[in-house]
Amino acid sequence: MISAKNITKSFGETEVLKGISIDFEAGKNNLIIGKSGAGKTVLLKILVGLLKPTSGTISYNSLNFLDLHHKQLQNLRLEVGMLFQGSALFDSMTVEENIRFPMDMFTSMTRKEKKNRVNYCLERVNLSGINNSYPSEISGGMQKRVGIARSIVLKPKYLFCDEPNSGLDPKTSIVIDELIKDITYENNITTVINTHDMNSVLEIGDKINLLHQGKLAWQGSKTEVLESKNEELVDFIFASPFLKKLRGKALNS
Repeated sequence: MISAKNITKSFGETEVLKGISIDFEAGKNNLIIGKSGAGKTVLLKILVGLLKPTSGTISYNSLNFLDLHHKQLQNLRLEVGMLFQGSALFDSMTVEENIRFPMDMFTSMTRKEKKNRVNYCLERVNLSGINNSYPSEISGGMQKRVGIARSIVLKPKYLFCDEPNSGLDPKTSIVIDELIKDITYENNITTVINTHDMNSVLEIGDKINLLHQGKLAWQGSKTEVLESKNEELVDFIFASPFLKKLRGKALNS
């Protein structure tokens, strides 16, 4: 579990995060949602250590993340997987080399062990046999799945996903959602997903955290979303007429 307590973040005189406290639970898909400018990306960067909060604490299980010395921090980073918004694959590397990269950097595994792990991860995301392809030779959805394979190659305890469905068609987005959900459940990973995708919210949102103007405005599960009367949530989730109609049916059933 990851626990953020009373997190604030200011840039000059602008306070972006205003005392946010959230527990991100193991074995669940913990979603962070909210309008642009709500503070989602800033919070995600703080959780992974790319930014330091102005105040507050973050703990990974019993470890105070902000007080770790270099070796402890290095060990913790080996337990963290990251799926970037644009996949962030190296164009000059093959698919296999991209997935193998974290193992080359952080492990002393043999080449055969790395090869076996790469093949397992490719099989897990239904991409067996594309080891020697380059990112430019595969589709955007396949690139995203390669990104997932790379993010789990070191068997992480914690997985962070920044807008995993950005730029993908609805069908491919569902595939990505299902992969992330299944991998989370299978390995009891603490997964944190920053998303605007309402399908993700309603399909895989075990725990949903709505940020509004730098504050935590609502928490709940995907089953509670349709019944909530929280004004900020209703305004965000049900912006389209179709979703408003869906919510009305749920409330009247």
